[in-house]
Amino acid sequence: MMSPSHAFLPPAILGLGVPEWILLLVVVLVIFGAGKIPQIGSGLGKGLRNFRKAVKDDATEDETPPKDLPS
Repeated sequence: MMSPSHAFLPPAILGLGVPEWILLLVVVLVIFGAGKIPQIGSGLGKGLRNFRKAVKDDATEDETPPKDLPS
């Protein structure tokens, strides 16, 4: 059971706590700069959208029955 003093903390995402996420965000800001962050997010979003579309399209293409092989 969680103690009441830790009840306000969010659960660790990917095994990283709040201090690690803050440090990661600071490092990303230093490396890429504030101007590039929206472009990177947009690119990741488009890539994820295309990936989902491709997976969905592949699932619909596999519905055709296989042809019988000649013996």
